[in-house]
Amino acid sequence: MPARTVRVHHYPAVVARPTPPLLFVHGGYSHAGCWNVRFIPYFQGLGYDCYAVDLSGHGASPGRERLDDFGLEDYVADLADAVAGMAEPPVLIGHSMGCLVSQRFLERGTARAVAFLAPVPPTGTAGSASRLALTIPDFFTELPNAVNGTASAQTLRTMAKVYFSPSLPAAEIADYLPLIQPESARAVAEMLTAPLRQARRRANLPALVMGGSEDQVFPASMLYFTVAAWLAKTVVIRGAGHMLMLDPQWPEAAAGLRDWLDSLA
Repeated sequence: MPARTVRVHHYPAVVARPTPPLLFVHGGYSHAGCWNVRFIPYFQGLGYDCYAVDLSGHGASPGRERLDDFGLEDYVADLADAVAGMAEPPVLIGHSMGCLVSQRFLERGTARAVAFLAPVPPTGTAGSASRLALTIPDFFTELPNAVNGTASAQTLRTMAKVYFSPSLPAAEIADYLPLIQPESARAVAEMLTAPLRQARRRANLPALVMGGSEDQVFPASMLYFTVAAWLAKTVVIRGAGHMLMLDPQWPEAAAGLRDWLDSLA
């Protein structure tokens, strides 16, 4: 496969403070832009240097035409490259699939600390996929329409039900569609079989696990598995769905993350 260089976006702090840099890692079917709507401006204003990586084939990074060739280890290599280009170890902030990528990076890499938002659990995604097939079967029909730009009103209703808080205004859902994109079939398959892979080691560093009480992808009850593996602090945002950084409850999510970051000092 040809060499690739992933795009790492840098958003400097508005005011300088002695804080560690933050590196945001997006989830599946998304790209780095999902962080720049709410979270990155918020943390810039608090004095944090913010970075966000577009994993291979996502956002502004090359490889979209061969997206299905990329697996989770390719994304781990992307994250390793992003961290290597920073002046000091960052706090990693992952979302969904980005949490799994961050965990695998930390089997051999290092960071100041790590936050897992709506993480893929160690049990993988098979259980969640089965549950969605039973409870919201339209999801698997409408997801291709959402990521390929052929969304209908039914697509918007279905995506809202799966990914967002019930309190999100319908008008905002259409605004967020440009933040999603196709995902690698190889990476999706590897998340299904995640329990079959044995981790090399678990990094010993401060960890936070955060989820939404209304998350239909990975319900809050599933946070326990990641919390137990990382001996992490747990925060559940009442009323929030899977997209914690975009939901109307994003201020509570950002404040919970801020409080945890303050505790690192």
